[in-house]
Amino acid sequence: MTEELSDRQKEIIDVSLHLIAESGIQGLTIKNLAKKIGFSESAIYRHYENKIQILVAILNFFKENTERLYASELNADGDALTKINHLLFNQFKIFSASPSLVAVIFSEELFRNEAILMEKVSEIMNNNFDTLTQIIKSGQEKGKLRADIGAEHLAVVIMGSLRLFVKQWHMSNYAFNLTEKGNELSNSIKILVTNKI
Repeated sequence: MTEELSDRQKEIIDVSLHLIAESGIQGLTIKNLAKKIGFSESAIYRHYENKIQILVAILNFFKENTERLYASELNADGDALTKINHLLFNQFKIFSASPSLVAVIFSEELFRNEAILMEKVSEIMNNNFDTLTQIIKSGQEKGKLRADIGAEHLAVVIMGSLRLFVKQWHMSNYAFNLTEKGNELSNSIKILVTNKI
């Protein structure tokens, strides 16, 4: 767990996400941030050393939320299909509430030269993938999910679908309702992964 953020740090993260929403990650600079919040650059430097540290804080925030979400589904009552549906719905809800997160979470090509950011994105992906794979394996063992395809491959199909779908929404400038259309995608995924026997 990361340490608790101060109110000022939360404000910096919140305004950073607004800046990213307006002008992309490139638009997030300490200068722009100070101007948007309305205090000096030195006041921001007291909380974060640089832009990279702010992005790390955003990724940590997302990581903790998604880990909590995935862990609660893993340990919840109910069958694997219900758990997968809840995971997808809640991910769509998170991105709908904060669209600029998409620009950060799915921007690993921009992070290529920043090892700490690549590491954080990789941690998020791997943790979510491992938990989803466990849910799928449990569903296969109980005969609810198809077992003719490996659990890891089904997890790739589900996570890949989620990623592409959210990216399409982002690239279309949020032209459709993510949670409504996402529900349709979830139903299609359900058909794909359900054991037909």
